[in-house]
Amino acid sequence: MTLPRRLALALPLAAPALARAQDLQRSTRGAFRARAWAEGLDRPWGGGFLPDGRLLVSERPGRLRLVTPDGRVSAPLAGVPAVEAAGQGGLLDIQPAPDFPRTREVLFVSSVVVQQGSEAGALTRLWRARLSADGTALEAVQPMLDCAPAQARGRLHFGGRLAFSPDGRFVFLTTGDRNETRERAQRLDDLAGKVIRLTRDGQVPADNPFVGRSGARPEIWSFGHRNPQGIAFQPGTGMLMLAEFGPRGGDELNLVEPGRNYGWPNVSYGREYWGGSIAGGRTSGPGITEPLRHWTPSVSPSGIAFAPQNAALPGWRGSLFLACLNPPGLVRLEMDGPRVTAEERLLEGKARFRQVIFAPDGALLILTDEARGAIWRVEAA
Repeated sequence: MTLPRRLALALPLAAPALARAQDLQRSTRGAFRARAWAEGLDRPWGGGFLPDGRLLVSERPGRLRLVTPDGRVSAPLAGVPAVEAAGQGGLLDIQPAPDFPRTREVLFVSSVVVQQGSEAGALTRLWRARLSADGTALEAVQPMLDCAPAQARGRLHFGGRLAFSPDGRFVFLTTGDRNETRERAQRLDDLAGKVIRLTRDGQVPADNPFVGRSGARPEIWSFGHRNPQGIAFQPGTGMLMLAEFGPRGGDELNLVEPGRNYGWPNVSYGREYWGGSIAGGRTSGPGITEPLRHWTPSVSPSGIAFAPQNAALPGWRGSLFLACLNPPGLVRLEMDGPRVTAEERLLEGKARFRQVIFAPDGALLILTDEARGAIWRVEAA
């Protein structure tokens, strides 16, 4: 039955983003649907699956939740330390440790305020903790690394994404340049604008590229990054991929290798937000590692994940998915080792997406960056 036009105009719009997402969607590799799997979350930011099938998920304002396999969201967990939930800061990524079945340990990242000399400043902090046996609290919470120095001004560009190496021996952490003094990304005595590599228990590996170098922090694996919020190892090759925000244009996908300089802010494919050039318009230079791919206009890539062999759509296997904030949607990249062979845009305009996670059964989960946030589940149609 068709409603009279006057009555139809008077009715409220019904959950437009999610309603559209539930419609049949098409990829070049098959048809799929997206539905709300878990709701009632406030800016969900990151997460990882526990062995029992529950998803441990962070909310940027400073809460942790557990989500059951049928999408029920727990009460906030106790024991979460205070975070600096301002600007782009707050409670960021969280991952169960590779040896979680034995240790029940989790690693997570937040922005915090610390006292530095006579003034307070904010920085990115890596933490470790143990999930209680009943799953209701964090225990034995300890800082692992402060990405110093702290910065008094600004609450932007904290980075904050985690990845464990395929063998579980090392943890990789991304940090942003903190925006106010972007040159920090090039300084080797500073942990801003870097990819950091530590052992599973928080020590500096002896083979890190700057170990023993005067004036350099030994935790650094690579440098010259603006605000990387996507990090993932490619199955099969073990290559480490990194997605990072450019300014106005110039978003990048990088192959991260030890000791390399990825250029920011000495080079960029983007421009200042007010339109001016960056670094005199230079996009490359001596000693600078080029991105595998860059985007202008921006896609604003946040979290990334490779589709596993049991992916819901078989044609998606091995693809790299990027959760994109602006314009909202997903980017799917078909990869041949480090080479991008095709790009596809999916779920365009549906919602701002912060992170993508593949469930144990191969379904794609998408965390929406909204105050009334949700986790969507993408399955074959």
